[in-house]
Amino acid sequence: MVGGGRLGGALALSLSARRWTVRVHSHSDEGRSRVLALGLKPAAPKDLEQSQVALLCVPDKAVPEVAREMARTLGRGTALVHCAGALSLKALGAPRGRPLGSFHPLCAVSDPRDSLAGHAVAISTRSQPLKAVLRQMAEDLKLLVLEVPEARRAAYHAGAVLSAGAVVSLLSVAVEALGHAGIPEDAALSALLPLTRSSLRGVEARGLVRGLTGPLVRGDAGVVAAHLAALPPEVAEVYRLLSRRALKLAGSRLPPEAHAHLTKLLNER
Repeated sequence: MVGGGRLGGALALSLSARRWTVRVHSHSDEGRSRVLALGLKPAAPKDLEQSQVALLCVPDKAVPEVAREMARTLGRGTALVHCAGALSLKALGAPRGRPLGSFHPLCAVSDPRDSLAGHAVAISTRSQPLKAVLRQMAEDLKLLVLEVPEARRAAYHAGAVLSAGAVVSLLSVAVEALGHAGIPEDAALSALLPLTRSSLRGVEARGLVRGLTGPLVRGDAGVVAAHLAALPPEVAEVYRLLSRRALKLAGSRLPPEAHAHLTKLLNER
């Protein structure tokens, strides 16, 4: 494992717990101290030479430079695998004869002790032996495997960002809406988080279409109009955009007249 930060630490801890032999290589004294504090074993030079796979758990922009550096240090047959969702295999360079791959867990890791189990992971490699190793890692970590075509990686990563960071952004807009109603930010977030979790539970149990709730599903144009009138312009624009998407999801659940009325309302300026 190259890098013992949040993701590197989480992968190292989870794999070690499942009896994988893991060593962590860190460039700084601070990083090495962090590795030891997590109870992980630092990598010795012989570990780098003898390793089967080197996972680069470093910031995206650092991947090319770290890959070049590690290619000079690793054993000739050691596979080089980055954990960056947005980068193609080209970011690893073209070291002759070395297997290359990517292993990107779809998990918002904010602490090395976060569990990865139950999430998904996107993998990519042209090497069948390496693919088998990455799939075994995923299975042992209890991760759902997605194989992402290299040419479509940007679309995949955009979807991942929308489901994580964009949800946080959306919550900030919702908190702002409650603030416009005079509710303090702390109280607003405390109230909205359980609501968001209940919505996600509905989607998990019944899917996107049947998990959708709110005035759009009921065809209540009056409520939607009142919302748009009450909100600040920037918040109203986000509401309008997401409501158009919700209307598309609601589809045939609405009578044609209600659908047409809501469509007109949401496209007015």
